[in-house]
Amino acid sequence: MRTALVIGTGLIGTSAALALTQRGVVVHLTDHDPAQARTAAALGAGTDEPPQGRVDLALVAAPPAHVAGVLADAMRRDLAHGYLDVASVKGGPRRELEALGLDEAVLARYLGTHPMSGREKSGPLAATADLFEGRPWVLTPTRDTDTEVLNLALELVSHCRAVPVVMDADAHDRAVALVSHMPHLVSSLVAARLENAEEAAVRLCGQGIRDVTRIAASDPRMWIDILSANPGPVADLLTDVSADLDETVRALRALQSADEDKRRTGGAGIEDVLRRGNAGQVRVPGKHGSAPRAYETVTVLINDQPGQLARIFADAGRAGVNIEDVRIEHATGQQAGHIQLMVEPGAAPVLTEALRERGWALRQ
Repeated sequence: MRTALVIGTGLIGTSAALALTQRGVVVHLTDHDPAQARTAAALGAGTDEPPQGRVDLALVAAPPAHVAGVLADAMRRDLAHGYLDVASVKGGPRRELEALGLDEAVLARYLGTHPMSGREKSGPLAATADLFEGRPWVLTPTRDTDTEVLNLALELVSHCRAVPVVMDADAHDRAVALVSHMPHLVSSLVAARLENAEEAAVRLCGQGIRDVTRIAASDPRMWIDILSANPGPVADLLTDVSADLDETVRALRALQSADEDKRRTGGAGIEDVLRRGNAGQVRVPGKHGSAPRAYETVTVLINDQPGQLARIFADAGRAGVNIEDVRIEHATGQQAGHIQLMVEPGAAPVLTEALRERGWALRQ
């Protein structure tokens, strides 16, 4: 791949352009908002000048509702040898593209893809060249997909340091409904409870509510586009969630009863929900996509001052302990907090002793 045209310079398009440019590919940028393309160019993602002749790859980074139209226009103008899109849904855009009556030979030069990465922020200013590093990048080829186009897609994924995953388009849409689209709506529903909550209650927010509501900060306009392209699978999942919520509400009401049998039934219902949650959570892939592992947590009290984290990591390194994961919990109303260091079980006593020797305060 020597040349590429990125159509759509938001977060995903600009991030891909930055990665390609760093690998020596000449990238041309275009957007329905020319100012956005100029911004991406100023960030080093490429040039907003149009290409002279066909490029090797056209990458469409438009909202799902517009992908088919943008692709069809690019194909009719013969802008590239191969065409990819990065929309978060795959079945709908492909069917829309087929319905537009393009020649089969032209359609063979298209491959739908979806990088499983993003941020709560949108637009070119939020883009980074390493956005996709180590993340799955789904490819949805069909039996008719041109081999050269598949190779271009694999080269793009390689340049972005992502991990290629091949799936059927409709299977992909059902999967992202489960692991991305439905959780986003549930996060928004929980966060919406905070909108009119009393300030005294909101001030009690801890790491749990922050974890649950983090993705609710995303751009609503972007998510309307995404959900409009995949409403059926998401609605099916929310129907199941709704049924579980109804059962959970009934179990909680039973716990309020003066009848001991009803309280026992309610407790069993709540326990069932929690245990099913445990069973589902352990299936979430762990570090580097491997099976989840059980780590020990060493909790350290820190002040919100420059160099604190660097010192902790350096001290762990001197002790010969690898930090597998980390989480920071900030104290309410204080310039302090806790840092939770996840390590292999056998390393926890070593790290605990080393940190205490170096003067760190640990929480039991």
